[in-house]
Amino acid sequence: MSQEKTSFVYVTYIRSTPEEVFDAITKPEITRRYWGHENVSDWAPGSAWQHVRANAERTVNIVGKVVEVTPPTRLVISWASPAQAADPAAYSRVTFDVEAYDDMVRLTVTHDELEAGSGMANGISKGWPIVLSSLKSLLETGQGIDVFAKPKAA
Repeated sequence: MSQEKTSFVYVTYIRSTPEEVFDAITKPEITRRYWGHENVSDWAPGSAWQHVRANAERTVNIVGKVVEVTPPTRLVISWASPAQAADPAAYSRVTFDVEAYDDMVRLTVTHDELEAGSGMANGISKGWPIVLSSLKSLLETGQGIDVFAKPKAA
């Protein structure tokens, strides 16, 4: 019996260029500034990629493969926890669509093929909004936000 799947879509508009947005997603020296992690790969189709915590431990938090890459408009990657990397069914997919939109960019992030109700689905539904808000802040103001911030207790 197959597991029910779900997806998450996030759209944001950024005062930037498609090239700058694409670079911010794929260049480790930029991703660490808004995500606290580095996306590490040679970004060729079929290549491995890793999401590495940008701290002294350099923990690999997510692994996958580059499925499709068309700079600066589209990147598709597979996505899994390193602990589940050996299980093909554990992978989800992330698609970054970067579209010029007047004098800005419309960035659409679609994270699909997620197991409904899973810890990964729950985590990304909370994680993507703050990460993409931080990306927008970095590109528009030069400074990202704290993606590790937690809600204040009431």
